[in-house]
Amino acid sequence: MLRDYIKDLGGTANMSDVQEASNHLLQVNLHENQMSVQVTESDPRSESEHLRVTIGATVPTGFEQTAADEVREKLRSPCKISKDRGKIYFDISVESLAQVHCLRSVDNLFVVVQELKGYQFKETKEEVLKDLEELAGKLPWSDPLKVWKINTSFKKKKTKRKKINQNSSKEKIDNGHGDKRDERDVKKEVTNNALDSCILDYYENPAIKEGISTLVGDELASCKDETDPEVLKFRVTCNRAGEKHCFSSNEAARDFGGAVQDYFKWKADMTNFDVEVLLNIHDNEIIVGIALTEESLHRRNITHFGPTTLRSTLAYGMLRLCAPQPTDIIVDPMCGTGAIPIEGATEWSNCFHVAGDNNPLAVNRAANNISSLLTKSQIKEGKPSWGLPIDAIQWDICNLPLRTGSVDIIVTDMPFGKRMGSKKRNWNLYPACLWEMSRVCRPGTGRAALLTQDKKCFTKALSGMGHVWQKVHTVWVNIGGLHAAVYLLKRTLQAFVHPSEQDKEELLGNAKNEDD
Repeated sequence: MLRDYIKDLGGTANMSDVQEASNHLLQVNLHENQMSVQVTESDPRSESEHLRVTIGATVPTGFEQTAADEVREKLRSPCKISKDRGKIYFDISVESLAQVHCLRSVDNLFVVVQELKGYQFKETKEEVLKDLEELAGKLPWSDPLKVWKINTSFKKKKTKRKKINQNSSKEKIDNGHGDKRDERDVKKEVTNNALDSCILDYYENPAIKEGISTLVGDELASCKDETDPEVLKFRVTCNRAGEKHCFSSNEAARDFGGAVQDYFKWKADMTNFDVEVLLNIHDNEIIVGIALTEESLHRRNITHFGPTTLRSTLAYGMLRLCAPQPTDIIVDPMCGTGAIPIEGATEWSNCFHVAGDNNPLAVNRAANNISSLLTKSQIKEGKPSWGLPIDAIQWDICNLPLRTGSVDIIVTDMPFGKRMGSKKRNWNLYPACLWEMSRVCRPGTGRAALLTQDKKCFTKALSGMGHVWQKVHTVWVNIGGLHAAVYLLKRTLQAFVHPSEQDKEELLGNAKNEDD
């Protein structure tokens, strides 16, 4: 079981050290005072398995269905898409919590305390705020707080684990003065390193989640009579949408937060908080939750940023639209920092991904991001890696060094004409890009997912290429406040025929005339 695995990892650690470190590692401390969790006398070892909660997740707007499909596929859990755009909800058992953090399509996670549908707001602001204050003391905080504490324990250990492999070879070296370190300290560090490794594996290898769940169950049983000496710091964040509210988001957060403080005796802190309580109000619906992520999960692959770096969650959604199959060649001809091909190489490692751009600075950033990801992979595995199925190259998007019909999927973020390029240049660039993409894309089976905010220019360019590109679907997305679209295209069976110079001039001339 898990402890045997830990013993193998930490060869110098005995079982008492392992048990001591286990207790320290998984201090879930779910004991209760006036307002927290009361642990029942029923089988505590299986409580973590029986504890089921609702998880809410924010996702890129427009890709709610894609995220819901991923949840159903990977967690085998029913998923509900919220009327409030950019949110989904699904039920899980607490043993699946780590797998939730491995979802590729979600930005932020929170555990739902309670959902109130058809909530009747009073007519005056004073009455509404008074009701919100009373609501804080009526909510079922118990199970969500258990999940938050377990989640916090795993996050801390996962963060602490990051530098362990890099320093493992130095653990038995002297303390800087030539003296040997205390043997017990060495044993404890090796044990802790092994345990932290298990927590990291829990996130990235769900196969050992059963052993971790057992230890969590042990902690749930052992802490029921203890008292938590630490006073938590918290803040309330209110997200409100709707036109019929007589109060502001700040007023709701202020009064609801005051009631939460009175109920839990927590300390309010807007910046260095332990717990973030979420108050989501959409028309006549209220959802109260507790945040499980401190920063968005889309910040996972990129270390070298450019002026228009695409979020990894959005990159995943675009790739998933194209349904990659094993051995597919996937190309991003305008890769920027490489967010799309890097996400592809991480999730679809049985395909080959090519990142290209005409800007040498962009290609250099992409190469650095690929290198950083490879280093991270080697540290995680503790041994040299065979590499990733990805490469970066500098090229001209209108004259790609690829054979005709050699690419299965094209996924790219096209210039919006704002921070990169210009609207005027797009009228020449878009038709030339689409034409070259149709050349390299495989007839009949090839597909493309193209993101742009310059919808008028793209639609005009596409209208003249119906013989090579068929529009399948359009996903409307919000990119930094800009209303953009992802166009899913399919390559027709029409074989590519190199156009004459006259045809090229006519194609570009039509685009220029439309611009004028």
